[in-house]
Amino acid sequence: MTVITDPVLVAQNLKKRYDDIEAVAGISFEVKRGEVFGMLGPNGAGKTTTVEILEGMREADSGEAFINGINIKEDPTAIKSIIGVQLQQNAFFDNLNLAEIVDLYARLYNAKVDPVEILGRVGLAQRKGAKYKELSGGQKQRLSIAVALVNDPFVLFLDEPTTGLDPQARRSLWALIQDIQSSGSTIVLTTHYMEEAEELCDRIAIVENGQIVALDTPDALIDQLLETGFKPQKRVREATLDDVFLNLTGHELRD
Repeated sequence: MTVITDPVLVAQNLKKRYDDIEAVAGISFEVKRGEVFGMLGPNGAGKTTTVEILEGMREADSGEAFINGINIKEDPTAIKSIIGVQLQQNAFFDNLNLAEIVDLYARLYNAKVDPVEILGRVGLAQRKGAKYKELSGGQKQRLSIAVALVNDPFVLFLDEPTTGLDPQARRSLWALIQDIQSSGSTIVLTTHYMEEAEELCDRIAIVENGQIVALDTPDALIDQLLETGFKPQKRVREATLDDVFLNLTGHELRD
C-alpha cells in the first residue's frame, strides 16, 4: 500500500461536460489528512459530479485527482478499495440483521472485521440482531456509515448524511461524525444544512456553475462576508427552532 501523503486528496483542474452543459468547469482543491472537508452548492452546481469523480464512479473529461497518491482515473479499482462511501439512498437486504449486513460488505472488501465492533462504532451494537426494515431513519443512516467503515478507509465520503432526520437524530449523527474524525479519519461531506457545515467542517468549498467560488474555514468565510458591510435582513437570535425542539423533547437520540 502506498504511504499516506498529506494532503491525502488532491483534485487538479477537473472538468466534466454533458452535451452542452459544463457540469464541472476546472475544479481544483486539496483535502488535508484528518480534516472534515465540506462541499456545498445548490442543485446542479457540480458538487455531486465532482464527488463522483473522486469516488471513481464517474470519469473526468480532463484534469487529475489523487487519493493517497493513487491516480483515480488510472486505477479506479484501487481507489474503491481505500475509500468509504455513504450514499444518501441505500438498498440493504430487509431480512438480514445488522451484523449480517456488515459481514456481507466486509466480505466484498475482503476485510476481516468484527461486525459487532463496527456496529459499536456507530452506536448500533445493541441492535446487531435487528433487521434493516426495523430501523429508524437515524439508525439506517448510522448503518450506512458502518458499512462504509468496513475497509478502514483513508477517505470517507458522506453524502448528505442527515437529510430527513429530526433535530435529535441529526445532532446525534454530528457527534458520530466528530468521533470518526477524532479517530484520525479524513471526511468529505456534502450537505444542504449550513448549520451542519459550520458545526462539522474544518474547511468548506462552495461550488456554483461547476466552479469553486469560495474555499476557506467557516469562520473565515463569515468574516469575509461581514467585511463587505453585509447586514443580515433578519435579526439573529440567541436560539433557533432546533434548540426549541431539542429543549422540549430531550437531547438524547431515541431509538
